[in-house]
Amino acid sequence: MLTIIVTGLLFLMFGKPLLQSLDVFLIQPLTNDNGLAELGVKAAPLILIGVGIALASRANIWNIGAEGQYIVGAICGGGLALAMPNTPALVLYPMMLVAGVLGGMAYGGIVALLRVQFNANEILTSLMLNYVAQLLLIYLVSGPWRDPKGFGFPQTAIFSPNAAAPVLVEGTRLHLGVVFALVVAVIGWLVLSHTILGFQLRVQGSAPRAARFAGFSDKKLVWLAMLVSGGLAGLAGLFEVSGPIGQLTTTISPGYGYTAIIVAFLGRLHPLGVVLAGLLLALSYLGGESAQIELALPSAVTGIFQGVLLFFLLACDALILYRIRGADVGRFAGLKARFVSPKVAPL
Repeated sequence: MLTIIVTGLLFLMFGKPLLQSLDVFLIQPLTNDNGLAELGVKAAPLILIGVGIALASRANIWNIGAEGQYIVGAICGGGLALAMPNTPALVLYPMMLVAGVLGGMAYGGIVALLRVQFNANEILTSLMLNYVAQLLLIYLVSGPWRDPKGFGFPQTAIFSPNAAAPVLVEGTRLHLGVVFALVVAVIGWLVLSHTILGFQLRVQGSAPRAARFAGFSDKKLVWLAMLVSGGLAGLAGLFEVSGPIGQLTTTISPGYGYTAIIVAFLGRLHPLGVVLAGLLLALSYLGGESAQIELALPSAVTGIFQGVLLFFLLACDALILYRIRGADVGRFAGLKARFVSPKVAPL
């Protein structure tokens, strides 16, 4: 509710009618079948990546590199599509799925290796690797993989029909990745709630000393969390380039890897909660596009909405976990007075 209020005030600052703007941003994308299909298309990568981040975060392992793993998965699967365009779909597409998952796992494995062998902070290493992946993608689509018939644009050739994600509903872009996303969320919930492995992840995240005392391998859990998280991000990248996009370009992601972090925490690190959060954030992408078309608002509206949502999510959690008491306010006021310079009397 707080996010909607602040977003409404933002629309008013742009000089747009409040109710009409909120209707365009939050309601209109859901009023037709094509809009609902697009919601699923946008939500699928967010759910896949968000489930992986949620599982890793439950073990207190912070994967900020899902964007890079997403890109590498898309490169591996897309490269296979470009190299074998005439291979039958029943052979080629499963190979692309495997390549996308393995690419994401390999890139996530770099972070795990640095954490396990050198105790490097996974937040920094995974974040920096995002830029390496993006630069690798730019090099490939601008150089060796660039479409010779693409008028010099940094993009590959369109994938052959054999490399396209199967469409679930004719006339829409709803593809097989949506089904995979829902299945992955259910499997993630079952693993986290009903298996020994899920118990180990939860104990590792909430009580590391107890996990060590119980004999749980910290290194094993780091490897597992990063490989699963990276593999799901790579799978999301493969579905995106073989589905809605149909080729590799420099802009295959509008920031799904970063937005999925919000999705994971908005879903309370629960795989089924991630599904609902993914749908909400997917709606913000559709609403931002509608706002650009009908209200002539900048594309940054989507990012602002997501940022405000994350801010209020963290702020409300802080106020729930830590109460501000009168004594704390008094102590803060005294500390502030101690550091304020006294006024100097005029000569």
